Amino acid sequence: MNTQGFLFVLAAAFMWGLIGVFTNYILPEGISALEIAFWRATFAWVLFVIHAGVKKQIKVQRTDLPALFGFGFICVTLFYGSYQLAIRDVGMALAAVLLYTAPAWVALMSWLVLNEQMTRTKIICVIATIIGVACISLGPQLMNGNSLELDWFGIAAGLVAGFTYALYYIFGKKFLYRYPTPTIFVYALPFGAAMLFPFVNFAPKSAYVWMLLIGLGAVTSYGAFSAYYAGLKRMEATQASVVATFEPVVAAIFAFILFGETFSILGYVGSSMIIAAVLFVVFTGARPSRATTEDTE
Repeated sequence: MNTQGFLFVLAAAFMWGLIGVFTNYILPEGISALEIAFWRATFAWVLFVIHAGVKKQIKVQRTDLPALFGFGFICVTLFYGSYQLAIRDVGMALAAVLLYTAPAWVALMSWLVLNEQMTRTKIICVIATIIGVACISLGPQLMNGNSLELDWFGIAAGLVAGFTYALYYIFGKKFLYRYPTPTIFVYALPFGAAMLFPFVNFAPKSAYVWMLLIGLGAVTSYGAFSAYYAGLKRMEATQASVVATFEPVVAAIFAFILFGETFSILGYVGSSMIIAAVLFVVFTGARPSRATTEDTE
């Protein structure tokens, strides 16, 4: 496996793991989840425009605009919207499990669309990460004997979230690998945010909230996606999706440090499974893909 690619994706997972930290500070200020998603996309777009302008990386071929806009609609509008609906209807824990079915979707689509081999190693790692995320997210309820309230619309929304999240990998490898990361998001983010706009109820915000929203966009979108796509250009999509599942481990660690939330026994088991799967991917990495040598800047 390409070491640089691994470190980039790991850095992205770390930054994505901070989404819950920002959200836990913003929600009590009266800002809705969909408004948070809207501003996250908007402020990240501003930073990508600045980056692309400085690097002179704004131009794209007209024939690629449909793919870029499709990326924005599917991976911003649908992903953000479906995940918020899943959280609303089935709760954060089960929504997180459904979201992290993404490695399975990636493995399947990488096999069908990208012609990546469906190896036994990949299958084992995908299964381990999904079970690991389930242990982390649902461990407290299961250990306390609480029953899970199942809502089929919410479950469907969560599966859509996992599927659209997985498409970040497929779009990046199949259609957008020849463009630098800033160029992709200069077009995708505003289109995705525009599709969210009609569903947002905007609330008054203090300077403190504005700073948190800017930080959310800068770290978890601009920083995370810059690092992630730099990594994706150096490694296989399935490998990247497994490494990215380190995100819930990071989130759980910060939840413990900042909010006093602790793991259940199953949470520690799940964390160990995810870490083991990531290490397994590292030490059994496949050859770089065709985009490995592409410049990420």
